[in-house]
Amino acid sequence: MQDYIININGLYKSFKGVDVLKGINLKIRKGSVFCLLGSNGAGKTTTVKILSTLLQADKGKINICGFDLKKDPQKVRESISMTGQYAAVDELLTGRENMYLIGQLLHIAGYKERAEILFKQFELSGAANRRSGTYSGGMRRKLDIAMSLMGNPQILFLDEPTTGLDPQNRIAMWQEVIKLKQMGITIFLTTQYLEEAERLADHVAILNNGIITAEGSVGQLKNLLPIGAVQLMFDEKQYGPAQSILEAESAASNDAGLSLTVMTDGSVEALTTLLVKFRDAGIRVKSVVQKQPTLEDVFLSQIYSGKED
Repeated sequence: MQDYIININGLYKSFKGVDVLKGINLKIRKGSVFCLLGSNGAGKTTTVKILSTLLQADKGKINICGFDLKKDPQKVRESISMTGQYAAVDELLTGRENMYLIGQLLHIAGYKERAEILFKQFELSGAANRRSGTYSGGMRRKLDIAMSLMGNPQILFLDEPTTGLDPQNRIAMWQEVIKLKQMGITIFLTTQYLEEAERLADHVAILNNGIITAEGSVGQLKNLLPIGAVQLMFDEKQYGPAQSILEAESAASNDAGLSLTVMTDGSVEALTTLLVKFRDAGIRVKSVVQKQPTLEDVFLSQIYSGKED
């Protein structure tokens, strides 16, 4: 039997008559990295706020760390921690003062010793006495997560933790997430970065229009699509008209690369039909590449198939 640390059944939430979550069901294994993917406004942050007791659900049964969220929210709070999209550090305080403050607020015995362990773990010992306002973005994010771990949570919610970080610091943060998993902490991650999900997640769910449209391992999600993604390259003058031709197919656009990616059934007939459209419109296709399905392809297929008229 699987050891599920989060169990969600029939989660609903609306704001001013607008349905945001429309009956979410999820099971998350203990010690795993779970990733919730979705576009802006899909309901990712709303889901995290409900699970972290910051927002009440309209309907649904949620069990976290063996506790009923509605009946025993305090026990849930004692078992979890959260890092939001922006680092919640006081930039007027030193790194050490920030950590000590959290330890005191949580009434942690031996909080000073706990802080030193975390400074060492996140390679911040040398900067502990510096004002955190002098830290780089990556260092502030590390301090933010270290502060979240002061209470030894079983679950850490990371709501778009690499937003605003440069590629180097984003990769460094991925390494920290892997270390947290190795420590046995369950990670609930929301992100818009598909590469982030592909690198880190044991299990991925795609949230679109308030419902989970697909979930599974990255490999399982890729298997949902045929090997039929076609990338078409155009010159600069014909790229715009080509986009118009494929508007009905909801092609994924890469403006920088002047390419369009279209999902087909992988057959020769489908590719031929596609190319004939451009020929008849007088548009020259520079090159055609048949692609293996990626997590991005899966995500786009779910988003576009779930669009409401």
